[in-house]
Amino acid sequence: MRRLLTWLVVSLGVAAVLRRLRRRSRQPEDVAESEVGSQAEADADDDPADELRRKLAESRVEDESADSSPASEASVDDRRAEVHDQGRSALDEMRGADES
Repeated sequence: MRRLLTWLVVSLGVAAVLRRLRRRSRQPEDVAESEVGSQAEADADDDPADELRRKLAESRVEDESADSSPASEASVDDRRAEVHDQGRSALDEMRGADES
């Protein structure tokens, strides 16, 4: 049974690799076809990626503007202490579950 399962998994892996290689070999044909097509189609293919990059850049700018106020050293220490307390309480809770 174990050998059968191993062969099945290996066969599926080989099939996936072959499928991926076939897709890669087809991509240059697709690129050649898109070069023959209009420039608008090529721009439409790149548009989602460019749009996501633009949105990411905008969100980074918004995050920087929101974080424009400098964090005081005391607030960092307070936050660090709070995180450590949460970790200790989670550890105590886990230990309590093991002992019960």
